[in-house]
Amino acid sequence: MALAVAGRIFVSKGGDKMPYPVRRPLFGAIRDPESEDTLDEAFLTYFKAPRSYTREDIVEISVHGSPAVLQAILRIGTGEGARLARPGEFTLRAYLNGRLDLVQAQAVDDLIRSVSLDQARISSRQLGGSLSKRFRRLRTRVVDLISRIEARLEFPEDGIRASTRHDLKALAGLIDEVERLVASHEAGRALAQGITLAIVGRTNVGKSTLFNALLEEDRAIVTPYPGTTRDLLRERMTVEGLVFHLVDMAGLGKPTNPVETKGLARGRKIAGDADGLLIVLDGSRQAGEDDKRLARRYQGKKALVVLNKNDLPRKLSPEMLRELAGSRHVVEASALKGHNIDELRSRIRAHFGPASLDQEHDLVLHAWQKNALEGVLEALRKARKILQSGRYEEIAAEEIRTALSLLGELTGEVGAGEILDEIFGRFCVGK
Repeated sequence: MALAVAGRIFVSKGGDKMPYPVRRPLFGAIRDPESEDTLDEAFLTYFKAPRSYTREDIVEISVHGSPAVLQAILRIGTGEGARLARPGEFTLRAYLNGRLDLVQAQAVDDLIRSVSLDQARISSRQLGGSLSKRFRRLRTRVVDLISRIEARLEFPEDGIRASTRHDLKALAGLIDEVERLVASHEAGRALAQGITLAIVGRTNVGKSTLFNALLEEDRAIVTPYPGTTRDLLRERMTVEGLVFHLVDMAGLGKPTNPVETKGLARGRKIAGDADGLLIVLDGSRQAGEDDKRLARRYQGKKALVVLNKNDLPRKLSPEMLRELAGSRHVVEASALKGHNIDELRSRIRAHFGPASLDQEHDLVLHAWQKNALEGVLEALRKARKILQSGRYEEIAAEEIRTALSLLGELTGEVGAGEILDEIFGRFCVGK
């Protein structure tokens, strides 16, 4: 179909006829079959199945990129029998035709959306199959274990024996491997999705100025009047390969109108859901009740304390600062003057980022992968506990079969419709 449609709308300048040469760009033009008008010069490349992205016949047409011309080509192409691709359809076809497994398909979207070189490198490696191979090796080890146990259960008269100690040792190794993969999700999530940090503090402590200073742009409106920020502002900041989503919000204080009331309520929810907080204190003023309430409200939340306005005479006493900060690290800065902002960024990366971000090893980037691995881990732990009791080997085998099925879901060897919807529904149109 792709080749037939291309033959009706593309005219080669070199006189090439269908079937076109494979994997060699042809120079020509796009022509409207009805009016015979030439719309644009173009290159056409034919990828013959199975040596294509989807393992099907694919034709790629490259034109100059005018939106009007592109729309006209789409109209002509669909008029000749083509249709627009659904989101993720090319990668879905590649998966269904065995060109990619599920982990690799996810990596395609990750690579497209990557916002840092670190994320791009890891996604590119996973597109090449590094994480898939690790999952398959795990699955092979589980198959080997379940095969030994089921052989004993099915043919007890044949004297097939393997000590429980050997099975428990194999289970221990599997459990250790899966635990490491589950633990890697902390770093993987931070890399793929970013870390949300809410900037909180009472009114007029310089939250919006700090927001702008960290971003190195005037994103938030800053005035000397309290309560300037009434709604939420979100922006992205990258520090040493990690993405942080900064949220600036209304200052803590008594609202004077319904808009401020709603802004404060939304701000409290965002702060409660955030991965961490930047608690901003004004070093040029004595602490008030709002500062104390803020410290109490977020006592159990991961946070850094930013002592702002260090370019002004200090009025906040060391004793009160210790009371407000508790055991949290304090960074002194002047958002207005730009003092110590680079140090604050480094502290943010060290404090809120994952303990280790080893780019040479695979990371579990997505919640659905982590959830499946946690199911594998739970099943293997149950099997180990049953085998340790010395009884009910059949139930232990059933738990190991559950682990095997979940490992199959990770690479797509065992179908899971909701996982397919989650992955391919996020893709840009087409790809």
